[in-house]
Amino acid sequence: MNAIKERIFGAVTVMDDSDAKKVWDFVVENLSSRSWDDIEEVSPDEWDLKMLDDIDRNPDCHEFISQEDLLKELDLTV
Repeated sequence: MNAIKERIFGAVTVMDDSDAKKVWDFVVENLSSRSWDDIEEVSPDEWDLKMLDDIDRNPDCHEFISQEDLLKELDLTV
């Protein structure tokens, strides 16, 4: 995170809810016109390619459990 983002994060952290809502409203009204098309597309680097290859080849990457089972396994059932 760069220095400007850190300063913004710090400022929002100490704001009361009313001021934070004003900041959020400003963001929505002035900065939310961006879309997925505005995101720069970059080619995967060597590390990304290794991860993608691992996803294809590693059978552990193809095993999934439901959220309910995960919560039970972590003893976090509600």
